[in-house]
Amino acid sequence: MWNRARPRSLRGRVTAGAMVVLVLVVATVLITSILVLRDLIDTQARDRTAMAARHIADQITDERFPGDIPATEPILRLQIVDWYSGEVLAASDALRGLPALSRDHPAGGDFRLDTTTCADFVGESPDDCYLVVGYSMADSAYGDVVVLAASPPPHILTSGTLEAVMFGTSVALLSFTGFVIWFGVGRALRPVETISHEMEQISVTDLHRRLRVPRTHDEIAHLARTANASLDRLEEAVTRQRRFISDASHELRNPIAGMRAKLEVELSEPEPDPRARERLLTGLLTDTERLENIVADLLELARLDSDVAAVRQRVDLSDLVGREFGDRNEVVDLHVHAQRAAPVRVDRLRMTRVLTNLVANAERHAHSRIDIVVDRDGEDAVVEVHDDGSGIPEADRERVFERFARLRESRELDPGGSGLGLPISREIVRAYGGTLVAGHSDLLGGALFVLRIPADPGAKG
Repeated sequence: MWNRARPRSLRGRVTAGAMVVLVLVVATVLITSILVLRDLIDTQARDRTAMAARHIADQITDERFPGDIPATEPILRLQIVDWYSGEVLAASDALRGLPALSRDHPAGGDFRLDTTTCADFVGESPDDCYLVVGYSMADSAYGDVVVLAASPPPHILTSGTLEAVMFGTSVALLSFTGFVIWFGVGRALRPVETISHEMEQISVTDLHRRLRVPRTHDEIAHLARTANASLDRLEEAVTRQRRFISDASHELRNPIAGMRAKLEVELSEPEPDPRARERLLTGLLTDTERLENIVADLLELARLDSDVAAVRQRVDLSDLVGREFGDRNEVVDLHVHAQRAAPVRVDRLRMTRVLTNLVANAERHAHSRIDIVVDRDGEDAVVEVHDDGSGIPEADRERVFERFARLRESRELDPGGSGLGLPISREIVRAYGGTLVAGHSDLLGGALFVLRIPADPGAKG
């Protein structure tokens, strides 16, 4: 049976696995988002700085500034630097008298320069760094120059605010999602815990109990239905085993007790009669043979529960009946009527045993005649065994297929029988998807046994 802790453990494993995947996904998304946002914010800041530099470049096309370069918020640091010497030709008030922001030039074929400077003279503190954007310009009022503009990077990039906001959002998202997963997994697995608890309550003494099937029509409901089907098979197997043990012990106890009583009586005789002893040994041999037959039948029943249908081959029942019983008239007058081929896929030896059991049963009860009819009925192959005996009472037509069940007439006609022939025959037929039933013969007036087995689908009618 299941352990009650298993559903909880399963819930924990599912939740933990989902959380690990979620953390990895969120971490990947978080890092990617931070990088993308940082790049976007940096690009926007540089574009604003570039606009200020382009504006100055447009103004010096034809004339110079009379004084400092006019600057407005948020771009207060502007310079015009000689292309060749790097000398500062003009600057805004914030950079008056200071060296060039950068001595770099735009790469070949390009006219824009993007860089960063952390020079001590640029910011208010030695640790300040600025974004620098420059445009090269030929034949301006100052000659060949580079117009430089500098702006501090956005506070959100330098203060860690972006990372803090993204991390806090991610933690909140993870917490909420983790709670949703935990609640959802718990709710989804709650029926599993219920099934586990109910399975714990089922023991070998109450295999009739079944699990409640949820009305969700999902995998959990399918699990409950599958478990109930397994319990059905288990209960049937246990019931058959108990019946088998009970019947076997009952049938074996009587002959063994009789044999022991005969031996004790014989051993108690002070002067045993040789002829009486010979009769005793003959009787014991008969009892031993009956025990041997019972044990053989019991072993066959045990095998039927496991592998009866494992071996299959194509067998024509018309041909099989003709070969086995076509010339058999030792006990009664036996007639075979094979209308047409009736191919099936069965084990030939076991099907021969079924037919032999039916014919032997008919021979015990028939007065003078037995008819065997083989034919096809739709998708089934049919074998009918008729006899002209006294027949089987309608109330006993199912009882004759019970293990060790023997009617009074059977015990009188065959005292040494085991009562397992017909049950074994039905078990074999059922294993091949067929049926075996008893009834009244309208043909001869006695008993009728009808065997039906699905015909070989590959055979043509």
